[in-house]
This record gives sequence, structure tokens and C-alpha cells, in this order.
Amino acid sequence: MPGPLNGLKILDFTTLLPGPYATMVLADMGADVLRVVSRSRPDVVAYIPPLVPGIDLSAAFVYLGRNKRCMTLNLKDSRAIRIIHQLISHYDILIEQFRPGVMAKFDLDYGSLSKINPSLIYCSLTGYGQTGTLRDRAGHDINYLARSGIMSYSGKKDGGPSLSSMQIADVASGSDNAIIGILAAVIDRGRTGRGQHIDISMTDGVIAFNAMYGAGFLVDGKEPLREQILLNGGSLYDFYETKDGGYLSVGSIEPQFFAAFCKVINCPDLIPGGIEPMDIENVKKRVKEIIKTRTRDEWVEEFSKVDACVEPVLSLSEALNNTYTKERELVVEVELPDGGKVRQLACPIKFSRTPSEYKQAGVSPGLHTKEVLLELGYSEEEIEKWEKTGLFN
Repeated sequence: MPGPLNGLKILDFTTLLPGPYATMVLADMGADVLRVVSRSRPDVVAYIPPLVPGIDLSAAFVYLGRNKRCMTLNLKDSRAIRIIHQLISHYDILIEQFRPGVMAKFDLDYGSLSKINPSLIYCSLTGYGQTGTLRDRAGHDINYLARSGIMSYSGKKDGGPSLSSMQIADVASGSDNAIIGILAAVIDRGRTGRGQHIDISMTDGVIAFNAMYGAGFLVDGKEPLREQILLNGGSLYDFYETKDGGYLSVGSIEPQFFAAFCKVINCPDLIPGGIEPMDIENVKKRVKEIIKTRTRDEWVEEFSKVDACVEPVLSLSEALNNTYTKERELVVEVELPDGGKVRQLACPIKFSRTPSEYKQAGVSPGLHTKEVLLELGYSEEEIEKWEKTGLFN
């Protein structure tokens, strides 16, 4: 069966990580995604090592470009704008990641394109949104996290906020909210026949991630502090180093899980105090010393016998090559455009009737330019002329 989003057609004007990740997920689920890029201003992700053997493109680029077609156009050329206007009659969803106002300079903003296709769903994905004093400011994942408030109570008291190797704002806020917004607008369009503009701010999304403690602050006005609350190190819920330099994650919040944890580490006397004991500093010091008496795998063996919400911190190699990952089919082999295959992370959403498909890894910029233009009715001669006159740069 085709994917659940079969029939959706999306024009993709995004680069780097947030937009490309969103459209990859949509393409995995069956949407027809056409990426429009500039040949003269290539996406830097394409050249970030490691490169896939045999092709001059990065592993990240051929992953994020999965299941998409790609054409190059010089948006400063009026002919390119006419082509986009034609495409809008067929591709009725558009996602762009430029700073506010850039698409308007090319007559490619929502106001202009919705006149051509009133059912157009148009998603703008930026760091700070389309309105407000920060709308034109440059930023990256670390900046959006910094402005969210979350970093003020993340990390350690003596070390301050700490970096995560996962781009939380880019993907969990930007990509995922773009996907949610687009699909919600598709449902609304199915009822009303009308499209709309979706304004996704990565900073907005991360601010909303203050779900537990933000809700509390808005009621009592108390600032959460580092290592002072249940989930940020102010309890026994934490990471603990083992004898061999590995780590265990201890998430034994509920009484039955905490009791099982205490029995495994031979500290039944700690059970009455729970995961948030009164004398947290001394209790935590004691637990740390105990966990450090055995290796990570020795503790894994002990905790495998009980339900205690205790799991090892795996390396990336361990995480991507273990039994769970294979059972859940979280790594797939995808065809490269010029032959061969590449291993990639799978779509994490499982459908019983319309599973995700992995037709092809990401392609070189512009590979489908001619194909798309022929579909629009242009001749081989016109396309060849345009190539010579810089339309595709």
C-alpha cells in the first residue's frame, strides 16, 4: 500500500536540518516532495564529513534528502518565479526556511502564492517567528534553547548549562511542529477547502517544552534551579558512573521501581525515603559510591532481573546495532541514485497498513530539474537554453 500521505505534494525551500528533516519524514510517509535549491549557494550539510563512499555528498545530506526529488533554480531570475507559480498549481503545500520577508522579495510569499492557489498550505519555519522584535535575528539551536528558559535549570550547579549533541530546538521543536502544523492544516483544508499560513518558531516550540515546570512557575512564580527538582538532578533520578567509566540511567520514580532499585544495590533502608530523600546530598553520594563498585555490564545483568527503570548509557554503535534496533527495524538500507546502498535511520512511526517506504537516498542538487520542467510542458530546447543562461544557478 502507498504511504498514508500519498497524494500530498510539497515544495521544499529549506536547508540545513530543521526543514529537510521535516520533509524527509513526510516523504517517508508517502508525500511527493520536490526540493528547490540554489546551485550557487549550496546547502553546507552536503559537504559535512563523512561523505558516502563513491559520491561527493555527505551521509547526512543523502539521509535528509531521502525520497525527495530535487531541482535547482535561481530565484533572482524572473523565469524561475514563473516556474514556481506554475508548480503551485500542482504542489499545494510549501515549506520555507528563509528569514521573514525574503520570500516576499521574490513574490513567493503566502499572500502572493495564495492568490494563485487559495488552497495552498504555506509553512514558514524560522528561529524566532514571523512577528516580534527578534524576527530578523540570526540564530542556531543553542540560541533558541538559551532563550527558552530551559537552560536556566538544566546542567549542574557548579558547571552551568550543558550542551546536548542532539539539536533539540531544530528537530523536536522546528521539524516536528512543522510536520504537525502542516498535517493539521491538511485536515482543516479537507473540511473547508481553504489553505493557510503556518508560522513555526523554533524558540516558541522550545519555550513550550517547559511543560512541567513552566506550568508550575505560572502558578506559584517559583524559579526552578539546577539540581533542585525531581528531573534535573535534585533527586536520585540521574546518571551514575560505573567502575569501568560507563554510566547507568536511574529513573526509578515510582515506589515499586525505587524499591526494586534499592534491593539490587543492597540498600533496603533507602526505600522509605523514596527517589527524593530528605538528605539528598548524602544519599546520592552513597548511591554513587555503590554504583562505582561494578562495571556497567555487571549492573546491567543485575537490573535485567527486575523492573526498576534502570538502563545503560549506550554508545551510538551499541544503540544502532543491538537486538532492539533490529527488532524494531530502526536501521534500513536505502538505494543510492547511482547504484549501491547506504544504511540510514528509519522513520520511527510504524503503520500497520501503510508502512513507510525508502525508495531512494538523497540525490545531487538539480538531478530532477529537467524532469520537472518536462512535466510542466517545457521543451528540451527551452531547458537547454535556460541552462546556458543561468536559470539553474
